[in-house]
Amino acid sequence: MKTLAALALVALAVHLPAPALAAGAAGEVTHVSGAVMAQKPDGQSRILSVKSPVNEGDVVATADNSYARVKFADGTEAVLRPASQVKIDRFNFEEQKPQSDWMVLSLLKGGFRSVTGLLGKRNPANMRVATPSATIGIRGTTFGALYCQNDCGGTAGGGTAPANGLHVDVSDGTIILQNQGGSQNFSAGQFGYVPNANAPPVVVPPTPGVQFTPPPSFLAPSGQAGGIGKSGGAACTI
Repeated sequence: MKTLAALALVALAVHLPAPALAAGAAGEVTHVSGAVMAQKPDGQSRILSVKSPVNEGDVVATADNSYARVKFADGTEAVLRPASQVKIDRFNFEEQKPQSDWMVLSLLKGGFRSVTGLLGKRNPANMRVATPSATIGIRGTTFGALYCQNDCGGTAGGGTAPANGLHVDVSDGTIILQNQGGSQNFSAGQFGYVPNANAPPVVVPPTPGVQFTPPPSFLAPSGQAGGIGKSGGAACTI
């Protein structure tokens, strides 16, 4: 993933209706701005562009000042922040077989904002996001997650860097954070923080210094009302 910083790609911000996914793909990239790559389990990397498929086992990574929006087969969408890495650990979705639903992601670095699709609504127990601080259980929602480990200094726009650990916020629905320290539900309008895997998740006041401002088209609706931002705005917290 270190080669990301050296890539010289023309920034793109294209908003197109998503065509049918490639056979066997977990999802596809619908928007790109800057340099985005995927690394396969065997270590091979490829540059991602609009309509590129992403697959189970891929680590999707954005370079500094780069964004990617991914739409999964069930309609779940996620916008990755700059300097982020998300692994697709497990994904299975068959519209006529809800009993086989699975979606497990790992947030390795940075953050993203997501709105869940059909899988998270009909089988939420089989959808989660793992992070080094806690596991995020999804209950059909729009939420943001940011994991910091001495690497979020530029996130606050010149202000105080966010504390190390996992920061979350919920715009709609509910998430649950769980780790060795305990568990905590977070509903619409709430913010949460977990410093490490042994500390209990806690509700915290809003953190306006942590802003997520991708290109406006990245937050626009794509077959789902409300898009991925908060209240349809281009700037959203977390």
